[in-house]
Amino acid sequence: MHLFFTPDILTTKILSPQESHHAVKVLRLREGAPIQVVDGNGGFFEAKIVFANANACGVDITGTLKDQQKRPYRLHMAVAPTKNIDRFEWFLEKATEIGIDEITPLLCEHSERKIIKPDRIERILVSAMKQSLKSYLPKQNEMRSFQEFISQANPSENLMVAHCYDTEREIIKTLIPAGGNTITILIGPEGDFSPEEVEQAIKSGFSPLSLGNSRLRTETAAVVACHSVYEYFL
Repeated sequence: MHLFFTPDILTTKILSPQESHHAVKVLRLREGAPIQVVDGNGGFFEAKIVFANANACGVDITGTLKDQQKRPYRLHMAVAPTKNIDRFEWFLEKATEIGIDEITPLLCEHSERKIIKPDRIERILVSAMKQSLKSYLPKQNEMRSFQEFISQANPSENLMVAHCYDTEREIIKTLIPAGGNTITILIGPEGDFSPEEVEQAIKSGFSPLSLGNSRLRTETAAVVACHSVYEYFL
């Protein structure tokens, strides 16, 4: 069954303009067609089309589906966007499919990409949410400097900084029991965080994190971190 996303679907009973166009013009759905709708905030609904308008497709909510994707943890990934934006977008897609709650692009000392397009990121997140049949849309934050982010981190959360330096680090399955289920993980740019950034993060309460013996690309490291957290709570 076709799945659509509209944040205010319960109050408007109308698909967003983009989703209305897709339903009526692309999929050629007509009155009476059964569909499913998510609101990005945990709502997952059965519905049917009551008037097929390409600009404002009206629906009737016929039932509520149980959210099968509710997770026993909250994960915030703060990741330095890669020079090749396709790789960062690949991370966004896969992280959403696995399960993530919040994303903050980081501007670090070694960052080569300093600009991203929030509208494009939003489209990728929405598409991945729908593809993986999730009802929660990850929160997208504006790009923030590394120093600003760590200075405003919540010390009550389970804070981790992944890096590749040959110093003492722990793995996720060791850090989670000690720190709790609200998790924030920092992933650096190509070339890693600078030694000074790692030191600043640790002083701000972030635990040094190892993602294995291999040297991973930024986007791979971020996906491995997401999956490691997901796997821990299976």
